[in-house]
Amino acid sequence: QVQLVESGGGLVQPGGSLRLSCEASGWTFSTRVMGWFRQAPGKEREFVAHISRSGGSTEYADSVKGRFTISRDNAKNTVYLQMNSLKPEDTAVYFCAARPTWYSGSQDSAGYDYWGQGTQVTVSS
Repeated sequence: QVQLVESGGGLVQPGGSLRLSCEASGWTFSTRVMGWFRQAPGKEREFVAHISRSGGSTEYADSVKGRFTISRDNAKNTVYLQMNSLKPEDTAVYFCAARPTWYSGSQDSAGYDYWGQGTQVTVSS
């Protein structure tokens, strides 16, 4: 049974940091590209970052570039999202997702067929 379970969300002040984790099970983790997406209230889900199967390639949305870092540990079946210098506009539910193929430059959800349930991140003073 495929499962993706996110954790690490919470309330943080502007300028603060959080690290999200997403633990996967039910397939061979290293065979899939992993991505992070987010959805703010009243807005469409948007791409945040993705990482290739080996972890050697990463790409980010312009809105988070230089502040967020995606990484993965294939031995632990886990993908991470380190979020620094958080802003109120980063407030959203964050989802991890998996797909079979790496598409460089792709910043949409096409092909992602495994999704987690999401974790809430709130940036507020």
